Amino acid sequence: MTHPDGAHDPYVRVRGAREHNLRGVDVDIPRDALVVFTGVSGSGKSSLAFGTLYAEAQRRYFESVAPYARRLIHQVGAPRVEEISGLPPAVALEQRRSAPTSRSSVGTVTTLSNSLRMLFSRAGTYPEGAARLDSDAFSPNTAAGACPECHGLGQVHRVTEESLVPDPSLSIREGAIAAWPGAWQGKNLRDILGALGHDLDRPWRELPRADRDWILFTDEQPVVTVHPVREAERIQRPYQGTYMSAKRYVLHTVADSKSANLRARAERHLVSAPCPVCDGRRLRAEALAVTFAGRDIAELAALPLGALAETLRPVCGGEGVAATLAADLVARVEVLTELGLGYLSMDRPTPTLSAGELQRLRLATQLRSGLFGVVYVLDEPSAGLHPADSAALLTVLDRLKAAGNSLFVVEHHLDVVRRADWVVDVGPRAGEHGGRVLHSGPVAGLADVPESATRRFLFPEAEGPAREARTPREPAGALRLRGVRRHNLRDLDVTVPLGVFTTVTGVSGSGKSTLVGQVLAETVAGHLAGEAQEHAEGLDAVHRIVTVDQKPIGRTPRSNLATYTGLFDAVRKVFAATDEARARGYTVGRFSFNVTAGRCEVCQGEGFVAVELLFLPGSYAPCEACRGARYNPETLEVAYRGANIAQVLDLTVDAAVDFLADVPAAVRSLRTLQDVGLGYLRLGQPATELSGGEAQRIKLATELQRTRRGHTLYVLDEPTTGLHPADTELLLRQLHGLVDAGNTVVVVEHDMAVAAGSDHVIDLGPGGGDEGGRVVAAGTPEHVAAAAGSVTARYLREALPS
Repeated sequence: MTHPDGAHDPYVRVRGAREHNLRGVDVDIPRDALVVFTGVSGSGKSSLAFGTLYAEAQRRYFESVAPYARRLIHQVGAPRVEEISGLPPAVALEQRRSAPTSRSSVGTVTTLSNSLRMLFSRAGTYPEGAARLDSDAFSPNTAAGACPECHGLGQVHRVTEESLVPDPSLSIREGAIAAWPGAWQGKNLRDILGALGHDLDRPWRELPRADRDWILFTDEQPVVTVHPVREAERIQRPYQGTYMSAKRYVLHTVADSKSANLRARAERHLVSAPCPVCDGRRLRAEALAVTFAGRDIAELAALPLGALAETLRPVCGGEGVAATLAADLVARVEVLTELGLGYLSMDRPTPTLSAGELQRLRLATQLRSGLFGVVYVLDEPSAGLHPADSAALLTVLDRLKAAGNSLFVVEHHLDVVRRADWVVDVGPRAGEHGGRVLHSGPVAGLADVPESATRRFLFPEAEGPAREARTPREPAGALRLRGVRRHNLRDLDVTVPLGVFTTVTGVSGSGKSTLVGQVLAETVAGHLAGEAQEHAEGLDAVHRIVTVDQKPIGRTPRSNLATYTGLFDAVRKVFAATDEARARGYTVGRFSFNVTAGRCEVCQGEGFVAVELLFLPGSYAPCEACRGARYNPETLEVAYRGANIAQVLDLTVDAAVDFLADVPAAVRSLRTLQDVGLGYLRLGQPATELSGGEAQRIKLATELQRTRRGHTLYVLDEPTTGLHPADTELLLRQLHGLVDAGNTVVVVEHDMAVAAGSDHVIDLGPGGGDEGGRVVAAGTPEHVAAAAGSVTARYLREALPS
């Protein structure tokens, strides 16, 4: 597009955008600039950046692919917008979690593992007389490289006597073999053992070793005649019973059972251990015999990226293949260390990464791609990033821009917003109360927009007097962990006060999530389950633990907000109680999209059908039969207050509060969802469309509905991820309310406003990886803000009320 004077138009111009809650948005956005989209959660900023701009760029790209693929892609639909001009090709970096597979790692996501394998193949030191190996032979994900024993996983899963029989003081009849199934199947196996002549009433530990081994581990399956013990009310005839050892039962259940509950129960009796053949290094012996810089490839892949770069750096100054490959590896690693990811190792499994870490890995990969003239659309690249690392993130964004690209960033981090060339503020509120562009222009101009929820956080001096400091609560006791050793935590002693709000801070990789999400949570849960915890004190004061994580509430469109919270049960009862439903004989089950009677049979009640594309990622497309409604036409004929069940599921939480005001069970659920800032979500919003932060708040809202008994410890990992500062205030009000009710809240957090408002702060560090894992400071926010040697102190000081 050109201006009338013939000059090139430097703007992307959007006209009539109506995606999701956008209300006919017209906006002009400059190219070759860092543009930040702000607004409260659900205001429509992602609908504009991802749902409109990126979706349209993607649609235009797919116009160029083969007709067969294009025909399928069209089912996904174009964004609802009248016109977009000046839009370059786009690359999206969203906070989507990868599939939870242990074969995906930092090395595979960044393709660093490809370069390292090539280095070993071409420039490694081989044993005398050994043949040179292809690069595939150094990958645990190929048949040529994977250890034959563990198939490249590095772990083997086995059963032991201890895992199958946790209490050897019990007899077989008393249930010594805990791995066996319950009810009649377990009794059947006991009766068979009795028929085989084994003592069922003698304590397990007193049975002969040979008998114990046979009972637990034999592969034999003898068939014997069983004469059941007679019961007064039942006639039981002899039958032929086949014996199955405890080991065989567990392995068979894990491998073949279609019941998730049975598989989970069986998995509790498996013991994971490093593979005895490769010693956990995942590769064949011939690959591990090759070295570079005195180490095999598994050793280099296990090093933190910062240490890997230092190991390879001396080679970079030379000539030849080794120097070229090593220099390329070091250059790519340096980008990752710039982004605060130097503590990660190449062999770190992808499922253990936070969404923010994963997105920054992809961002670093793009920086090396050499693309020019594209729009990068990013979803909160600062998520999970310590304030000390935000400067490096901004440097990387500047480098992408300097390379001739445009950056459209959805972001809540105020440091990133302040550095933007242009800000698009969407609001003023969420859902149907948002969807308008309040400001599009330089950041300073936002100060003149009183409607903006972002304004008062970006320009606090314009909002009147500063807030007052709150008085910290006094602890009601303490949990003490002694000699903690896990990952980079080494002999750590830490005290967690009870009855207060505690924030655990520290740079990325310092050990926060390990300490709170793993050690603390597992220790308390183990104690509550009756397991001895030798390295902990004060556990008796806690009666319950609730861990609220960011894992998805479901992995398919069938799982949604209403089903997870239990709200849908109340809605279905309301529809079943209508006169029309009663006249037709419809019960509550009729209004479930999981039941054959009421659901659309084309999509099986999902509202979507899976679209598989050759050479392209699969996706979900709306069902053509029900148009996404999930139900058959007959079910949709039943209405409550003028709306059918599908239309109610399409309501936002805010709208449903009024619509279902006379349904107390529904209102309670809806109010708690509003209290945690989720009023903009639709009741039927599929789990696949929810961010990690939204999933976490849905879980918190579900927990808030429950009647609480006894002292509860609430553990949350970065609960403000994806939240606008205004939404963070809402969330903190709920969390502090839990503490006021006599409970304990412990959060891992990078948001200094959260730390400044807490009663107690535990700062880990001083660095990440091997340079972290220690308590640098602990105490009130004011005490930690004054601590020498704390990277967090300076940023916490700035967040404290003056």
